[in-house]
Amino acid sequence: MERIMVTRSSMPPFDEYVEEIRDLWDTRWLTNMGKKHERLRSELKDYLKVDNIDLLVNGHMALELTMQALGVKGEVITTPFTFASTTHAIVRNNLKPVFCDIKPEDFTIDPEKIEDLITDNTSAIVAVHVYGNVCDVDTIQKIADKYELKVIYDASHAFGVTVNGSGIGNFGDASTFSFHATKVFNTIEGGAVCYRDEEIGKKVYDLKNFGIHGPEKIDAVGANAKLNEFCAAMGLCNLRHIDEEIAKRKKVAKRYRENFDGVRGIAINPIQKGIVNNYPYFPVIFDEKIYGASRNQIFAELEKNGIFARKYFYPITNTFDCYHDRFDSYDTPIALHLSKRVITLPMYADLEENDVDRICKIVLDCRS
Repeated sequence: MERIMVTRSSMPPFDEYVEEIRDLWDTRWLTNMGKKHERLRSELKDYLKVDNIDLLVNGHMALELTMQALGVKGEVITTPFTFASTTHAIVRNNLKPVFCDIKPEDFTIDPEKIEDLITDNTSAIVAVHVYGNVCDVDTIQKIADKYELKVIYDASHAFGVTVNGSGIGNFGDASTFSFHATKVFNTIEGGAVCYRDEEIGKKVYDLKNFGIHGPEKIDAVGANAKLNEFCAAMGLCNLRHIDEEIAKRKKVAKRYRENFDGVRGIAINPIQKGIVNNYPYFPVIFDEKIYGASRNQIFAELEKNGIFARKYFYPITNTFDCYHDRFDSYDTPIALHLSKRVITLPMYADLEENDVDRICKIVLDCRS
């Protein structure tokens, strides 16, 4: 029986990608903001409905360099219910993450708990859109305006998501995206930042390209975080098929919901009002006392049957070994509680409905 992984990379037809990269053998322009890089940047600007965007080598560097471009200092209020990259980017910038708990219904940072964490050293809020669920962007912005804080969104899970018709990249001072192979939209490896102020874009450009503005002109100290032409070509191909991909994911999510409808002891991803989701993951929360089986039992049973789900996000970042004794996870009890009970089930565009049914049957048969 074929193994089913938690996700599978979307790829265009082979011949389409070959045709897209064919002219690279003529031009030999393989990186350094070539034609494909610029074309992808333009097309993504339109697709994401944003005014400003730049492309980078990956989502992590997009986030790390965006914080530098915004001049973030001191303390940053953020969430531990996220991938390692979010917290690591803060720490690698010599900033102090201050962890805020999450809302149990949608897993995003709880704005009602942010103000109590603000000190004279707070300079920014780094919030995360989780599983395609959108943060309370209006309340967060009101808090940021009140205390003169920067707002950066890690939108790695939210490519193509809209809020009342507005592209997700329009909120805060900047939003960063990951185009990793496992994401809804991928460039193999890649990332982007959407930003409000064009001056921020200039700083991001300097930071991603050594501060170079000509063969004899270097205006700033920067790194190397450019998206190459082969990755941009994959992005151009995948972007042609993205609406179809998301539509297929929506069908998979619908099938899961049909299977789990009315089942006591589990909670599934909410449908947020005014939000057009992109269906990047399908998280399920298990209440062992009601459901009759623990998250770990279900995870093991799925694995035994060749189905590889993921405990995502577990562990939460403020419990990582590399941060031993630096943070207290009991400061974020909801995030800690949910991290011990969540599984993201397989979710990708080509997942067949009969496979979804088989996955759900295994999960449901675990009940005692």
